[in-house]
Amino acid sequence: MSIDWAALGSVFGVSLVATVALVGLFTLGVVGLSKQESASAQGGSAALARTGAYVCFALCAAAVTYGIYLIVS
Repeated sequence: MSIDWAALGSVFGVSLVATVALVGLFTLGVVGLSKQESASAQGGSAALARTGAYVCFALCAAAVTYGIYLIVS
């Protein structure tokens, strides 16, 4: 039995980058929603913060859906 260390390292690296990117994107969505609440409390417009948060959440959902598609097919 032989282990292909280069392939294992590649899988680890891609998994790490994808995880950090997905968590960061979700965090941006949560921050956008919190900025929406503070903007509306100060009397400003919160449409841009809300839209940005929804885009971040939609991208997270798309990434998860794509990952499931890759696993199933």
